[in-house]
Amino acid sequence: MSGAPPLVEVVHGTPADLAHVNAIMAEAFDPRFGEAWTPSQVLGMVALPGVWVSIAWAGGQPAGFALARAVADESELLLLAIRPTMRRRGIGTVLLRSIIEDARDRAVERLHLEVRANNPAIHLYRAMGFDKVGERRDYYRGRDGNLFDAHSLSIRVD
Repeated sequence: MSGAPPLVEVVHGTPADLAHVNAIMAEAFDPRFGEAWTPSQVLGMVALPGVWVSIAWAGGQPAGFALARAVADESELLLLAIRPTMRRRGIGTVLLRSIIEDARDRAVERLHLEVRANNPAIHLYRAMGFDKVGERRDYYRGRDGNLFDAHSLSIRVD
């Protein structure tokens, strides 16, 4: 894409936005890695206390989302996805910054996440200051039965 990146607005999602979340997830997560959640898993999670969804809008359309939860002084980024056609435009950075700010506003000290070891998103997380704090062997199971390791990352947000 040439020219300036699209203006990105991040808003807190509502139950009505779950259709956007599920559509983005269907596009963004490659099924061979087993990372996507089902609509019922997302619905069940957002019903829990301390859970929030943020939607990134760019060019008048939902471009990405993040799902996170806070418990006591810690938070976890559960999912972050950007539509493949909207990637590499800074939308993921804006969305991740928003999640970090939301966590800080909730008096969280650390934000954690799990990411597939060979997921290119690791570069975004590292650039934003996340450090590797652990590894889970064979954490993700793809549709073909292949197993993939996950890296546990963390950043201090207070």
